[in-house]
Amino acid sequence: MGIIKSIGILTSGGDAPGMNAAIRAVTRSAIYNGLKVFGIYRGYKGLVTDEIVEFKSQNVSNIIQMGGTILKTARCKEFTTPEGRAQAFENMKKHGIDALVVIGGDGSLTGARIFAQEYDIPCIGLPGTIDNDLYGTDTTIGYDTALNTILDAVDKIRDTATSHERLFFVEVMGRDAGFLALNGAIAAGAEAAIIPEFSTEVDQLEAFIKQGFRKSKSSSIVLVAESELTGGAMHYAERVKNEYPQYDVRVTILGHLQRGGRPTAHDRIIASRMGVASIQALLEGQRNVMIGIENNKIVYVPFTKAIKNDKPIDKELVSVLHELSI
Repeated sequence: MGIIKSIGILTSGGDAPGMNAAIRAVTRSAIYNGLKVFGIYRGYKGLVTDEIVEFKSQNVSNIIQMGGTILKTARCKEFTTPEGRAQAFENMKKHGIDALVVIGGDGSLTGARIFAQEYDIPCIGLPGTIDNDLYGTDTTIGYDTALNTILDAVDKIRDTATSHERLFFVEVMGRDAGFLALNGAIAAGAEAAIIPEFSTEVDQLEAFIKQGFRKSKSSSIVLVAESELTGGAMHYAERVKNEYPQYDVRVTILGHLQRGGRPTAHDRIIASRMGVASIQALLEGQRNVMIGIENNKIVYVPFTKAIKNDKPIDKELVSVLHELSI
């Protein structure tokens, strides 16, 4: 393709706090650099159904502090088909859109990669997911806010857990990644974290229950990632009820509470930096890359690496949690 004069921006997949800050940054950086901007509503679905509107600077005024996404997000079966993607491309051509900026998680970036390969469209991805599970970036947009939401909830749960001398299993999001559970456990002073990266066997369950209910402790809290690999909080609560019936067990599932809320300063800043970087990447001729942050520096990560490579858990953090939970 030739010189980029116009870009489209969409949000896809699960919403994450900070997406609006990213939309604002992409829009204003594009306009600053002389590009036209089109907001695409409801993700890839809007690209297929032509829910495309030109954005001016005022379209993104007073949204940096808002959770969710003003562009909305939706699942789109049509975009998974060649016919759907062909219709999406026709709509892009109709509006004169030369490149796409996609804000979302691994599924969203996978869609962008396929679309870019089929139609030779420059696509830039921004990692918008509370799970923090994309390879090549130290943090993702929304992760810090979700972590603070978990921290606030667990602090409150600790009050009632202590009052009743209970063991609480608190289920947090994460799907196949334990970053929220592990770091949430450290920050909240929890006794343990059950994450998909490390299977927890019966003897480990016994160990942390004994450790958590020693005489000097009046409560124990265990954070559990919602992954099928862990079985979730209900699974472990049932095990404790069956194997250690002397303990008073409760379960709290935080659910979609973790997705909402005003983004933290950290999420607003990285979303703003990544949004500006996405436009710079396009102006430099980059394509099919995700914007990441490593050691506080902007990096370009090929879609194939960001999507296919598993992001490793820092085992030092597991040791930190274990040592501090005595």
